[in-house]
Amino acid sequence: MEVTAGLIVAATVFLWGTVSVRLTRADLTAPIAFVSVGVLLAATGLIDASTAPGTFAPLVEVALVWILFSDAARVPIRELRHDLGRCLRLLAIGLPLTILAGWGLAVLLLPALGVWLALLVGAALAPTDAALGVPVVTNPTVPARIRRLITVESGLNDGIATPIVMLAIAGAAAAEDHGPGVWEALAELAVGALTGAAVGYVGGLLLRHARRRGWTAEQFSGIAVLALALAAYALALTVSANGFVAAFCGGMAFGAAAGPRAPAELTFLEQAGSLVSVLVWLAFGALAVPIMFDRLDWPTVLYAVLSLTLVRMLPVALATWGTHMNRETVLFVGWFGPRGLASLVFALLALEELGSYADGAVAVITLTVLLSVLAHGLTAAPLATRYSRTATSRK
Repeated sequence: MEVTAGLIVAATVFLWGTVSVRLTRADLTAPIAFVSVGVLLAATGLIDASTAPGTFAPLVEVALVWILFSDAARVPIRELRHDLGRCLRLLAIGLPLTILAGWGLAVLLLPALGVWLALLVGAALAPTDAALGVPVVTNPTVPARIRRLITVESGLNDGIATPIVMLAIAGAAAAEDHGPGVWEALAELAVGALTGAAVGYVGGLLLRHARRRGWTAEQFSGIAVLALALAAYALALTVSANGFVAAFCGGMAFGAAAGPRAPAELTFLEQAGSLVSVLVWLAFGALAVPIMFDRLDWPTVLYAVLSLTLVRMLPVALATWGTHMNRETVLFVGWFGPRGLASLVFALLALEELGSYADGAVAVITLTVLLSVLAHGLTAAPLATRYSRTATSRK
């Protein structure tokens, strides 16, 4: 049965890689395709959802490590200049307000979750995923500063939300008496940040120095960066720190130290991350979607809808107040905050750490991500075209 499931997964990855452009033009995205395959594998019994979390745990952890490292390292700090203030507003004001709003709404609508799982839901659903709005961030008719704003926010908000997610999981575990306390978790986050930053910075400097002296073979530089991300994560675990925060801080430090060649050297890491990401979407379909259907009710649906609208758009409006962004731009940026890979990885990590105790939170996160995949996937191209026309007419 495991061999059969592996064959189906391998065949799906190959077929998607072969005809992905055609399928994308038909509005069939990779998340939709691989979530569907995961659901079918669970429904046919080829994947046992009760034992699978432990099996998929290494995959989920590696995916998050590579996502956090590459997103942080890719942030084009040198290109921001005039837009730096707006980016900081979205991350320093908009993101915390989104987490607080999501937390408060979960406490109000879903009281059975308790305080810690409500915080998990609010924090896990705060990060955005620009990959689900590709027609927006790659459309040349959309002003470059707006595309850059959406991309930078997406690249950093998952890493900023990670400590809060880990804290919420630790709090929920402590409440159930099967995990470290909150203060221990805070210490792990702090040590992880320092460890990751040190590994990333030293690694970036070494690679830059080796490149200048001609010591680095082109075909191996990408592999070196991939290994560096894992090294930051592993070293943090060795010193009993948080490996995910280490990966994010390591990516930021690497991007600052590695020089102009850093984006090219991240290409292999991103390609490997893409493979792992589609497998995580598949695991999400096999593990989380059945839990969602078992716990589907009106409060959960209402929360998911509000999470994608008011909980995201109102903080964005407040964060951009006074920046001279017009109403259409604020609404456009506010709407294109799709929830994607980071959110579902956080859900799977909670499922791994907390077991069935996290089912309620996992159900909410799952429904919100699925609605986002559909809503943002279908509206990305038409709304980007409409916004670009509005922006052109205002010039």
